[in-house]
Amino acid sequence: MKTDDYALLTDLYQLTMAQGYWECDKLNEQACFYMFFRENPFHGGYAVACGMAHLAEILEKLTFTEEDIAYLASLEAPGGGKLFNPGFLDYLLNMKFDVDVMAVREGTVVFPNDPLVRVTGSILQCQLLETALLNCVNFETLVATKAARVCREAGSPVAEFGLRRAQGEAGGIYASRASIVGGCASTSNVLAGRLFNIPVSGTHAHSWVMSFETELEAFRAYARIMPKNCVLLVDTYDITQGLKNAITVGLEMKERGEHLSAIRIDSGDLAWHAKQARYMLDKAGLTDTGIVLSNDLDEYTIKSIRDAGAPVTSWGVGTKLATAYDQPALGGVYKLAAKKTGDGPWEDCLKVSGQSTKLTVPGVLDVRRYYHDSGKIAGDMVFDINTGVQSERIVDPADELRQKNLAGKRFVTLLEPLCIKGKVVLSEEHRDALVAQKRCREQLKTLDESQKRMLNPHSYPVGLEQTLFNRRHDLVSRLLGLND
Repeated sequence: MKTDDYALLTDLYQLTMAQGYWECDKLNEQACFYMFFRENPFHGGYAVACGMAHLAEILEKLTFTEEDIAYLASLEAPGGGKLFNPGFLDYLLNMKFDVDVMAVREGTVVFPNDPLVRVTGSILQCQLLETALLNCVNFETLVATKAARVCREAGSPVAEFGLRRAQGEAGGIYASRASIVGGCASTSNVLAGRLFNIPVSGTHAHSWVMSFETELEAFRAYARIMPKNCVLLVDTYDITQGLKNAITVGLEMKERGEHLSAIRIDSGDLAWHAKQARYMLDKAGLTDTGIVLSNDLDEYTIKSIRDAGAPVTSWGVGTKLATAYDQPALGGVYKLAAKKTGDGPWEDCLKVSGQSTKLTVPGVLDVRRYYHDSGKIAGDMVFDINTGVQSERIVDPADELRQKNLAGKRFVTLLEPLCIKGKVVLSEEHRDALVAQKRCREQLKTLDESQKRMLNPHSYPVGLEQTLFNRRHDLVSRLLGLND
């Protein structure tokens, strides 16, 4: 949930390292970290960036309180004595974050090895941001991507209602927002609706029907109470009889000048029952009454239902969306890429690992996205803003792509200011989940269909600018002693 105490939303080793930087007189050492992921989630062809509005909120409230310091002061070291130096804790209490943060906009389609967020500033402060940054961007990008996949296959509105199965309160709230960014039409989560100004939806559960003597009595009561939001759940007992009862109530509503919005089916062979429902509703003259399907749906079951020809008006997707059921983590990482002291030049930093896939990229990084003349994306190039290509920034890729003439340069630069010298500059418009949803919709149109398919999607190229590639190669050789 929303909290004002983000300073301790971190791993302990971030704080022990911060104390180390303080002890080693590294307070004036500047660092550049960047966040990226190595593989597309869900075996797909893309991801949808999300969590940047949450990151802005964290940065606005990131300060150590006296209660935080008192807790840290109480911690004991495993070898005996206090874990933290009182002088370091005094430093934290009076510290003001003054980092610069650049990030892609929410709703942007992104790919493995794209920098999603870049943080520059004091190495101590950059280090303290790592855990909270990864926590919100990893999770929310994962759920937004899942939502985009579900909504693509649904072809009609999707309501997210996974709060009851979500990973705790905060997981449920931010999953609801990320689902909207990814394309969902609404959420059942009322608190998320209030916090983020996103649409909410919902009707009744099986317990409503079971609380009455008969199903017909329950339906009539609900229609009377909610004549403008009447969706009747027809599978509490026998679905065919439930449909008949819903039709009876729908015709009664029609006589009163009201409208049965839809029926919902939450069990059984959904495709078969949807066809049965459409036939019965149409035969009764309720051609404008929709059919809502739910019951542990994901993009794969939705596709199979649609492939079977089921006439579905909208969908309710819960557990497998809000929990990113088939892949619980994105795996995004936050790596040191450059450092400098005072006004000196940036020095490359590189992690060399026994696994080639874990080799990082040095430099103060950004990413340039190129487009075909058709408007489809062609490839991304990661570059160092201080060397190689010039960072010719286009503020809003979606707006620029609508223009016919990009002065002969069909590319955009993806990282944009989120925080400057500790002051968040992300506008309210760019924190709006519905604005991000619109961007996501436009961004998905720039993908080739082969990149959006669920089975064996076509891979999208992300490469290094030539001079950056050469620098990394030379640095790896030097660090591994291959030049000797």
